[in-house]
Amino acid sequence: MSQAQQTAAELLVDCLKEQGTDRVFTVPGESFLAVLDALHERSDIETVVCRQEGGAAFMACADGAMSAAGDCLRPGVAFVTRGPGATNASIGVHVAHQDSQPMILFVGDVARPMRDREGFQEVNFEAFFGPIAKWAARIDYPARVPEYIARAYSVAVSGRPGPVVLALPEDMLCDPVSADIKPRPAIVRPAQAVCPDAMQAMFAMLADAASPIAIIGGAGWNTKAREHFHAFAESVGLPVATAFRRQDAISPSSPVYAGNLGYGPNPALVKRVKEADFVLAVGARLGEATTDGYTFPATDHPDQLLIHVHPDPNELGRVYLTELGLACSVDEFAEAAALWEDHSIIPFDAGKEAHAEWEAWASHKVSDNPPALDMGACVTAMREALPADTIICNGAGNFAGWWHRYWRYAGYPSQLAPTAGAMGYGVPASVAAALRYPDRTIVAVAGDGDFLMNGQELATAAQYNANLIVLVVDNGAYGTIRMHQEREYPARVSGTELSNPDFAMLGASFGAWSATATTTDEFTAALAEAKERIGLRLIHMKIDVEQLAASGATVSGLRAKA
Repeated sequence: MSQAQQTAAELLVDCLKEQGTDRVFTVPGESFLAVLDALHERSDIETVVCRQEGGAAFMACADGAMSAAGDCLRPGVAFVTRGPGATNASIGVHVAHQDSQPMILFVGDVARPMRDREGFQEVNFEAFFGPIAKWAARIDYPARVPEYIARAYSVAVSGRPGPVVLALPEDMLCDPVSADIKPRPAIVRPAQAVCPDAMQAMFAMLADAASPIAIIGGAGWNTKAREHFHAFAESVGLPVATAFRRQDAISPSSPVYAGNLGYGPNPALVKRVKEADFVLAVGARLGEATTDGYTFPATDHPDQLLIHVHPDPNELGRVYLTELGLACSVDEFAEAAALWEDHSIIPFDAGKEAHAEWEAWASHKVSDNPPALDMGACVTAMREALPADTIICNGAGNFAGWWHRYWRYAGYPSQLAPTAGAMGYGVPASVAAALRYPDRTIVAVAGDGDFLMNGQELATAAQYNANLIVLVVDNGAYGTIRMHQEREYPARVSGTELSNPDFAMLGASFGAWSATATTTDEFTAALAEAKERIGLRLIHMKIDVEQLAASGATVSGLRAKA
């Protein structure tokens, strides 16, 4: 290669750096060896080698989610190979899509002469990823690499953030390109200002309301949105609920924080949303989990006014009847609302009342006959032992409900959890968090079924000296499915029982300090010791399947109701 030329792969890596990428997650494949070679000399971009493409994609998704904390939304980046590699990684793309998180997945592809012959591991990636990505494309011409990369970053962070997939033909990556072709400048998320007339109309509606509520989080929510929405909501006494798994969108110490919606919410909060005459949704898409199947608020809500604020106009009126829609950045809206002066609004008492209801519901009360390992008491012990800004990472399962209810997501970011409900997210997300925030306490929370879907990424944590605590909640069952099974088919257990390894020994095999807890006291003691250590730590929490959910649901109770 002469001095006047570079490879397309080298140009691509230069483009990544120009766009602010400092870390990529990968499982290597021969289809993008040229990119790996271009990364070889780059100390300014860390290459994190993972053990399965689903884990790598989850790490990239989590990395993109955390970028908002710095008020500069950047996509997380993963590289995987074609065929099995890409299909494994598709779970991360789907999560990034449903969670509205910026991410770019690069897929090494078959060489251009092999296309459309069903070459080795060939997949039509535009067709495959099209329904779950904001944009899926292939770079066939090396001179257009800067154009495609800039567009990918722009699409990923603009409007409703989300995933982009770019296929890279392996022969294209080796093509020579003129050294005169340079990366395009870094993409900045477009500013979307607030319409003053719409703000005036919203405040007029709020002034006429008797029982208002806000539902917030998502769509590029950041520290600016968090701080300004705090100020606005507290100034008018507006109760603030967070959308499903967006609990760090407002500080739980705020006197107007009303708790979280999603699975197993506070019944008092559900009642408050149903009876609200004014609903302000900011950032939230009002998806199925947040609204319990689009029942509160209802899609047509005849006795409610819905003001929906979202950066993507396609989300406004898409599912819900919307009396007032504002297509603007959530942080710009929050700032405008905080600075708006409207003396016709008499502050509501509802915010203070809703916060008191949440405090009562979110404070664990030990029963007269508690289980040996009481999950609510364990989360309470964690709150007393760990820093307030601890980042909690979890996948899907009933086990997460105890943290959703009893943990206080005080920092930002402090909750990495998929709104898409994907299992296996917690451990990879915790690795990404530990690398991004080496000075903060990171905790991965996983059920036994959830953990074994991506537990292999403990190897990645060990390889990169990640400083994190892993909690494996082991009830020997797919607990969420078992709960539904006991409701629909009581005492007919089928397909939900698990035979598990000794998770403490498994953790130790990866070099982790590990312990087993079968009682609340044993967990508290193990947590205290884990807190004093650094590196990878794992606590195996053994609970009885009888203790099904944070709501208090039990196997015997469900069978008795049936």
